[in-house]
Amino acid sequence: MVQYNYPTTILLGTGALAEFAKRLKDKKHKKILIVTDAMIEKVGIVQKVADALSSLNIEYDVFSDIHPNPLEEDVEKGVIAYRAGACDSIIGLGGGSPIDVAKVIKVMVANPPPLSRYDDCQGGDRFITGPMPPLYAIPTTSGTGSEVGRSGVIIVRDTGRKTIIFHPELLPSIAVLEPKLTAGMPPFLTAATGMDAFVHCLEAYFVNMFHPMADGIALQGMELILKWLPAACKNGKDLEAREKMQIASSMGAVAFQKGLGMVHSMAHPLSSLYNMHHGLANAILLPDSMAFIERAKLTKEQKAKIKKVNSLFAECGIDRGSLSENCRAFVKKVGIKTGLVKYDVPESDAAKIGKEAVLDPCHASNIIPVKEKDFLTVLKKAM
Repeated sequence: MVQYNYPTTILLGTGALAEFAKRLKDKKHKKILIVTDAMIEKVGIVQKVADALSSLNIEYDVFSDIHPNPLEEDVEKGVIAYRAGACDSIIGLGGGSPIDVAKVIKVMVANPPPLSRYDDCQGGDRFITGPMPPLYAIPTTSGTGSEVGRSGVIIVRDTGRKTIIFHPELLPSIAVLEPKLTAGMPPFLTAATGMDAFVHCLEAYFVNMFHPMADGIALQGMELILKWLPAACKNGKDLEAREKMQIASSMGAVAFQKGLGMVHSMAHPLSSLYNMHHGLANAILLPDSMAFIERAKLTKEQKAKIKKVNSLFAECGIDRGSLSENCRAFVKKVGIKTGLVKYDVPESDAAKIGKEAVLDPCHASNIIPVKEKDFLTVLKKAM
């Protein structure tokens, strides 16, 4: 096991969970609320964490009533569970959804409703003033990187849209990257979450902003994912591949403090409107989004970035002559079938999705400006 600090303390490798439990014991919390989901509980991962805590006599409650694309009501129920158990700290355990819900529970146990008041697009962080409880994160997927992020994404009741709740103090104090906890992920979920991490790195790298630290992390993240995601999909018990994907996922989230792009702006409404897995939506939209970008009038610097990413694909044996086709080949290599209609997204809804996408803030930092008609063009191709 190794430790990194970015500034979250990251415990990476076999033994990370046991080390985390020891450090938690020293903090002398009265009771911890473990925020997770029903599937994580069903497959026994919650019990593994519970056993680690119980072995050191650390008290906890479990809240697992969370949707795959979390809703405001999930947060409300979590706040009730936190208060009913007289908890004083929180662990987010699972994929991005439970960790995001854990973050927003942290906000709402210390600040008054409604949740929409704290929308980051409206500068809502200025209203987050109450003293919030400590938060820790144990990811069981390798995609969102929420364990090193300062925001949570929740579908807010007032608008029905995915909404970013941001505050610097939402950064978990400790992130526990224990590869054994991701070993049970099925190939499809491994691929979808891994592609989410890849798109985080790629879109962040393409943002037109001088940020060499984020760019370096994004490039290294893409390199790791291109090498290790196929291996993790092929053999879920390959702990080296699992470990590399865990840190690559965290790297993607560190990199995208720089911004994201058009892929995410379309993926968000696909989740809120059709309950599509976020990583799957990113994977399906990626090739045609890159084709749109490649057709645009790009600067010398932008072309150089595309060339650099293509060189990473080539190093891993994928060289289809363009970034869009390289992405398409990689999506296929990890076992994801493209075509939105295969996932019950009606072709006739492309215009509706495009209208929602243009309202999403992520495309503001896209490598090139994008309008509603551009979203519609890409969506029709991706159908």
